[in-house]
Amino acid sequence: MAHIYSIVYQPPEREYGRHTGDFIREPLDEALLVADHGIDGDRKAGRNPKRQLNLLGRAWLEALAPLGYTITPGAFGEQLIIEGLDLEALPAGQRLGLGATAVIEITMPRNGCVRLEAAQGLPNAPFNGRVGQLARVIIGGPIRPGDPVVLLDPQ
Repeated sequence: MAHIYSIVYQPPEREYGRHTGDFIREPLDEALLVADHGIDGDRKAGRNPKRQLNLLGRAWLEALAPLGYTITPGAFGEQLIIEGLDLEALPAGQRLGLGATAVIEITMPRNGCVRLEAAQGLPNAPFNGRVGQLARVIIGGPIRPGDPVVLLDPQ
């Protein structure tokens, strides 16, 4: 069964680290997803309606480890890592249920950038610049690592 592998966020009081090559993500044992916003308390939340969450698949990350990429939670600037689902293959518009009540919708593929290359110290080339998915929060609710992730019927 697909589930949330990890949740990380960017604390609002920390400097962004634009030139440091550090995504400055901290792990959470629980997060509150807020509809049309993102993770409650995340510095990046609420800035762009199509980029409320950055998602990666665990299998995708594991395939990059032998190439020297750091795959610890947050190392790719993501907020959620999902295990047991081919996340990268999902189309825009696909909705996912997270935990007991939250619902998110895939908005578009996420692309790599210069900042990601700086953080990893390696080029984006092995994954053709594509780094997971971006999503928006449709229905908020609490989520935790280990919570189920289910594909929902299209709306």
